[in-house]
Amino acid sequence: MLFAMIILSVVLIIFLTAVLKVHPFLSLLAGAFFIGITSGMPLLTVVDTVNEGFGGLMKGIGIVIVAGTIIGVILEKSGAAYRMAEVVLRVIGEKRPQLAMSLIGYIVSIPVFCDSGFVILTSLKKALAKRAGVTIASMSVALATGLFATHTLVPPTPGPIAAAGNIGAEGYLGVIILIGLIVAIPATVVGYLWAVKVGSKITVPEDEESVTFDYDEIVKSFGEMPSAFKAFLPIVLPIILIGAGSVAKLTMGESSFSSFLQFIGSPSVALLFGVLAAFLLLPKLNEETLTGWIGEGLKEAAPILLITGAGGAFGKVIATSGVAELIGEMNFTALAGGALFLLVPFFISAALKTAQGSSTAALVIASTLVAPLLPAMGIEGAIPLALVVMAVGAGAMTVSHVNDSFFWVVTEFSGMKVTDAYKAQTMATLLMGVTTIAVTMLLWLVLV
Repeated sequence: MLFAMIILSVVLIIFLTAVLKVHPFLSLLAGAFFIGITSGMPLLTVVDTVNEGFGGLMKGIGIVIVAGTIIGVILEKSGAAYRMAEVVLRVIGEKRPQLAMSLIGYIVSIPVFCDSGFVILTSLKKALAKRAGVTIASMSVALATGLFATHTLVPPTPGPIAAAGNIGAEGYLGVIILIGLIVAIPATVVGYLWAVKVGSKITVPEDEESVTFDYDEIVKSFGEMPSAFKAFLPIVLPIILIGAGSVAKLTMGESSFSSFLQFIGSPSVALLFGVLAAFLLLPKLNEETLTGWIGEGLKEAAPILLITGAGGAFGKVIATSGVAELIGEMNFTALAGGALFLLVPFFISAALKTAQGSSTAALVIASTLVAPLLPAMGIEGAIPLALVVMAVGAGAMTVSHVNDSFFWVVTEFSGMKVTDAYKAQTMATLLMGVTTIAVTMLLWLVLV
């Protein structure tokens, strides 16, 4: 009956978000209270558990999410995201425009939300398409899939951070970032190949128009953009610091220097250093930037924090309900041990993504549901937990269709028909998800 109540709570969450269009924050809270009450927990214990789960998760990753969002907003508004795109374009060359767009998306979406990144880079995408003589649809799919790969797999994007927090892996963010960057490469390559193969056969009205997009004029429209060093620093610095802290924790013992490296490499501190580095991008230090831009970042972070916290509450109630003890008594290794177990979080996350549309919500809910399974399966430590996050992320990109806001951003800003977007964007995300879970299972066989 307890498992039945958990399944019903998930159905309730999907019904509220997908059918009634209730915000995921309220849907997750409803699910938490539902499972708490129906499992027979004392009513006051349900309230305390919900509060504890919400606050406990915020303690671990709240500052990380806020800092990462602020960095993304500053990169977007200062033109730094565009500067990064320009640098990649110079390295790759304009003769391979789709590949350039895929790599640009891969890099830009690490701190910037994929929706925002696509909008920012739309003018660049169209200019390159006109100059190279390729279809806008192929450039759109290449950019969208590059953005989507790191959006669902690589911290400090909020979804993967939330998943790490839910399964108790927030202390291994350095390893998760490294593995996420690796796993996102095949996903990006698959997206690029699909963009060239299928996107090149799709034409939009703008392809037939004689309107020209002058690349140099588009660059000038951003005004004076920051240097490449300043543009990349807010992304690279936190990754380096988190990596150094992880290495120190594993190899240096308890010396003073090791403690210092672990301090600056803790995700909260490292991301705050990233925010300081992002301040170098501000055109002026005034109320507009220091209050307005930062305030916009806080506004973008708020719904993510609420969804993540509600997911933590949902997970805490499930854990307190007694399901963890039930799972611990079961022999799951006979059913799906080792790499095969990764299919469990993948299919749960893919079902949630397909049903309700939000990748972040799919990452939060799926990681919450699989967390009690991990101790029973003996899954612990940096690499195994990082690969579980990758499996959840693989599901969260499978698939993007009409209930996903990113699907409509790609469709509208590229001018594709919905049927063409299904062929190009939706199928691309399906192939990316399948590729990502296959690569994740292979890494499990090699590394674990």
